[in-house]
Amino acid sequence: MGRWDRGLLSQDQAAYIAEVFPHVFLREDLSWGLTDTRVLHAESGGRGIVIKAAGAANRHIGREITGRQHAPHALVDHGVIGSMLAARRDLNVVAVEHVGGVLAEGTAAECDPAVHRRAGELLSAIHAEAVPEELDNPDYESVMTDKTLTLLDRDHRIEPESVSAVRSILSEFAADGVGRDMPAPRVMTHGDWHPRNWLVDGDVVRIIDFGRFDVRTAESDLGRLSVQQWRGRPDLEAAFLEGYGSDPRNPRTWPINQIREAVGTAVWAREVGDGAFEQQGHRMLADALALF
Repeated sequence: MGRWDRGLLSQDQAAYIAEVFPHVFLREDLSWGLTDTRVLHAESGGRGIVIKAAGAANRHIGREITGRQHAPHALVDHGVIGSMLAARRDLNVVAVEHVGGVLAEGTAAECDPAVHRRAGELLSAIHAEAVPEELDNPDYESVMTDKTLTLLDRDHRIEPESVSAVRSILSEFAADGVGRDMPAPRVMTHGDWHPRNWLVDGDVVRIIDFGRFDVRTAESDLGRLSVQQWRGRPDLEAAFLEGYGSDPRNPRTWPINQIREAVGTAVWAREVGDGAFEQQGHRMLADALALF
């Protein structure tokens, strides 16, 4: 008799899940296939489960676990965020409650102002959670700048002129001491906040995928929406901000955030072979540099 996971997980990961969930069986493989992250829809005792697992070097599962641990209780209690059912950091595997709905991306909901308004409300609830001291990093700005500069030393197809401009802008930003002298409040962020991670079920919007969870500035969670769904759709932006309750973007730091996000997108997408996402990263970088 074959393994319940059809060999998609490591032997230890599969054994752990089988131990926690008797009579578990695989319904479908939801993995994107760009990295070694596995996302499996399974079932045990009539309960739907989503299992996420990856190799030892993959950091997304650890972030998923931490994000689920600190998700707003009210959103979990109301089924907006699936509860975490089991996790092993040493095995890089986590199991969460399967929640219903259809991905907003690629449907009419992706550009529905009502959905964006609700997404703003939900993000505001996440950002309002108290940040545990052990998760915060007072050197956030310098760490993020150093990370971006390091990415530029890796394999990418960013034009040399743009690379020079990014290095100059980030160096000047660091020298200005904005992160030290005018530190922006840091909050618990989802990290990948856009319709690909919103499930729509009638009037209800639910949240999935905390694999990029971290403590960052609030404005960082608006980065992907601003260059995707909000392009040419100020009504969606307005609806979202109405739901959120304010606009967290700081005129001084927002362009810096967008440069960091753009470089990260272009380099990561190049490394995993996602050509369309890489091109989006280049477009994001051009838009970000135009802000200076």
